[in-house]
Amino acid sequence: MVSPQLTHLLSKLPIPDSQVITINPQLPVEEAAEDYAKKLRKAFQGDSIPVFDLLILGVGPDGHTCSLFPDHPLLQEREKIVAPISDSPKPPPQRVTLTLPVLNAARNVIFVATGEGKAAVLKRILENKEDSLLPAALVQPHTGKLCWFLDEAAAGLLTVPFEKHSTL
Repeated sequence: MVSPQLTHLLSKLPIPDSQVITINPQLPVEEAAEDYAKKLRKAFQGDSIPVFDLLILGVGPDGHTCSLFPDHPLLQEREKIVAPISDSPKPPPQRVTLTLPVLNAARNVIFVATGEGKAAVLKRILENKEDSLLPAALVQPHTGKLCWFLDEAAAGLLTVPFEKHSTL
Protein backbone atom coordinates (compact mmCIF):
# COMPACT_ATOMS: atom_id res chain seq x y z
CA MET A 1 0.00 0.00 0.00
CA VAL A 2 1.38 3.39 -0.93
CA SER A 3 0.40 6.46 1.08
CA PRO A 4 -1.16 9.44 -0.74
CA GLN A 5 1.96 11.50 0.02
CA LEU A 6 4.21 8.87 -1.52
CA THR A 7 1.94 8.50 -4.52
CA HIS A 8 2.21 12.26 -5.05
CA LEU A 9 6.02 12.13 -4.72
CA LEU A 10 6.38 9.14 -7.05
CA SER A 11 4.20 10.82 -9.67
CA LYS A 12 6.84 13.57 -9.90
CA LEU A 13 9.81 11.21 -10.29
CA PRO A 14 10.83 9.23 -13.38
CA ILE A 15 10.54 5.86 -11.63
CA PRO A 16 8.97 3.02 -13.60
CA ASP A 17 6.02 1.31 -11.91
CA SER A 18 7.99 -1.96 -12.06
CA GLN A 19 10.41 -0.49 -9.50
CA VAL A 20 7.70 0.39 -6.97
CA ILE A 21 6.95 -2.53 -4.65
CA THR A 22 3.60 -2.21 -2.93
CA ILE A 23 1.68 -4.01 -0.23
CA ASN A 24 -1.54 -5.57 -1.52
CA PRO A 25 -4.32 -4.11 0.69
CA GLN A 26 -6.87 -6.56 -0.74
CA LEU A 27 -5.25 -9.52 1.05
CA PRO A 28 -5.76 -10.47 4.70
CA VAL A 29 -2.97 -8.94 6.78
CA GLU A 30 -0.98 -12.17 7.23
CA GLU A 31 -1.11 -12.95 3.51
CA ALA A 32 -0.30 -9.34 2.62
CA ALA A 33 2.86 -9.53 4.76
CA GLU A 34 3.92 -12.82 3.16
CA ASP A 35 3.22 -11.46 -0.32
CA TYR A 36 5.23 -8.29 0.36
CA ALA A 37 8.14 -10.31 1.77
CA LYS A 38 8.16 -12.45 -1.40
CA LYS A 39 8.22 -9.31 -3.56
CA LEU A 40 11.12 -7.91 -1.54
CA ARG A 41 13.09 -11.18 -1.71
CA LYS A 42 12.64 -11.20 -5.48
CA ALA A 43 13.76 -7.56 -5.78
CA PHE A 44 16.73 -8.07 -3.43
CA GLN A 45 17.86 -11.46 -4.74
CA GLY A 46 20.76 -12.91 -2.81
CA ASP A 47 20.20 -10.81 0.31
CA SER A 48 18.72 -12.63 3.30
CA ILE A 49 17.77 -9.18 4.58
CA PRO A 50 16.99 -6.49 1.99
CA VAL A 51 19.49 -3.63 2.08
CA PHE A 52 17.71 -0.46 1.05
CA ASP A 53 19.79 2.47 -0.18
CA LEU A 54 17.43 4.90 1.53
CA LEU A 55 14.54 4.62 3.96
CA ILE A 56 12.51 7.72 4.79
CA LEU A 57 10.66 7.21 8.06
CA GLY A 58 8.42 9.17 10.35
CA VAL A 59 7.98 8.97 14.09
CA GLY A 60 4.76 9.09 16.08
CA PRO A 61 4.26 11.01 19.33
CA ASP A 62 4.54 7.66 21.14
CA GLY A 63 7.90 6.88 19.46
CA HIS A 64 6.55 4.37 16.95
CA THR A 65 7.94 4.11 13.45
CA CYS A 66 6.66 2.09 10.52
CA SER A 67 4.08 0.03 12.40
CA LEU A 68 6.47 -0.87 15.20
CA PHE A 69 4.92 0.30 18.46
CA PRO A 70 6.38 0.66 21.97
CA ASP A 71 6.40 -2.56 24.01
CA HIS A 72 4.97 -4.56 21.09
CA PRO A 73 6.28 -8.12 20.54
CA LEU A 74 7.20 -7.24 16.93
CA LEU A 75 10.15 -5.27 18.30
CA GLN A 76 11.72 -8.68 19.10
CA GLU A 77 11.16 -10.11 15.60
CA ARG A 78 14.48 -11.23 14.10
CA GLU A 79 13.49 -13.85 11.51
CA LYS A 80 10.90 -12.13 9.34
CA ILE A 81 11.69 -9.17 7.11
CA VAL A 82 8.03 -8.18 6.90
CA ALA A 83 5.48 -8.80 9.62
CA PRO A 84 1.72 -8.43 10.02
CA ILE A 85 0.29 -6.58 12.98
CA SER A 86 -3.34 -7.25 13.89
CA ASP A 87 -3.48 -5.37 17.18
CA SER A 88 -2.14 -1.93 16.36
CA PRO A 89 -2.78 0.56 19.18
CA LYS A 90 -3.37 3.19 16.50
CA PRO A 91 -5.91 2.83 13.66
CA PRO A 92 -5.98 0.93 11.44
CA PRO A 93 -5.64 -2.13 13.70
CA GLN A 94 -4.31 -4.35 10.90
CA ARG A 95 -1.05 -3.32 9.26
CA VAL A 96 2.04 -4.64 7.50
CA THR A 97 5.50 -3.46 8.52
CA LEU A 98 9.16 -3.89 7.81
CA THR A 99 10.98 -5.29 10.83
CA LEU A 100 13.91 -3.77 12.75
CA PRO A 101 16.51 -6.02 11.06
CA VAL A 102 15.50 -4.52 7.70
CA LEU A 103 15.47 -0.95 9.00
CA ASN A 104 18.90 -1.42 10.57
CA ALA A 105 20.37 -2.96 7.41
CA ALA A 106 19.67 0.16 5.32
CA ARG A 107 22.54 2.22 3.94
CA ASN A 108 20.79 5.49 4.82
CA VAL A 109 17.83 6.18 7.10
CA ILE A 110 16.20 9.57 7.29
CA PHE A 111 13.61 10.42 9.91
CA VAL A 112 11.36 13.39 9.23
CA ALA A 113 9.43 14.85 12.17
CA THR A 114 7.43 18.05 12.35
CA GLY A 115 5.32 19.86 14.89
CA GLU A 116 5.52 20.51 18.60
CA GLY A 117 3.55 17.32 19.26
CA LYS A 118 6.76 15.41 18.47
CA ALA A 119 9.09 17.53 20.65
CA ALA A 120 8.84 15.46 23.86
CA VAL A 121 9.37 12.11 22.17
CA LEU A 122 12.27 13.49 20.10
CA LYS A 123 13.96 14.66 23.31
CA ARG A 124 13.60 11.12 24.70
CA ILE A 125 14.92 9.51 21.52
CA LEU A 126 17.79 11.89 20.80
CA GLU A 127 18.91 12.91 24.30
CA ASN A 128 17.84 10.27 26.81
CA LYS A 129 19.19 7.21 25.04
CA GLU A 130 19.68 5.20 28.23
CA ASP A 131 15.95 5.07 28.98
CA SER A 132 14.65 5.08 25.44
CA LEU A 133 13.69 1.73 24.03
CA LEU A 134 11.19 3.39 21.76
CA PRO A 135 10.95 1.84 18.30
CA ALA A 136 12.33 4.92 16.52
CA ALA A 137 15.33 4.91 18.90
CA LEU A 138 16.00 1.28 18.01
CA VAL A 139 16.62 2.26 14.39
CA GLN A 140 20.42 2.39 14.31
CA PRO A 141 21.75 1.28 10.91
CA HIS A 142 24.61 -1.17 11.41
CA THR A 143 26.81 0.21 8.64
CA GLY A 144 24.66 3.02 7.30
CA LYS A 145 23.94 6.61 8.18
CA LEU A 146 21.08 7.97 10.26
CA CYS A 147 19.81 11.54 9.84
CA TRP A 148 16.97 13.42 11.46
CA PHE A 149 15.16 16.29 9.71
CA LEU A 150 13.10 18.32 12.17
CA ASP A 151 11.28 21.60 12.01
CA GLU A 152 11.81 24.19 14.76
CA ALA A 153 8.70 23.11 16.64
CA ALA A 154 9.74 19.44 16.74
CA ALA A 155 13.28 20.41 17.84
CA GLY A 156 11.95 22.85 20.44
CA LEU A 157 12.90 20.83 23.54
CA LEU A 158 16.32 19.63 22.37
CA THR A 159 19.39 20.83 24.23
CA VAL A 160 21.98 18.86 22.25
CA PRO A 161 23.73 20.76 19.46
CA PHE A 162 22.27 20.34 16.00
CA GLU A 163 22.67 21.93 12.61
CA LYS A 164 20.08 24.52 11.77
CA HIS A 165 19.34 25.21 8.15
CA SER A 166 17.11 27.77 6.55
CA THR A 167 13.49 26.88 5.98
CA LEU A 168 12.23 26.13 2.52
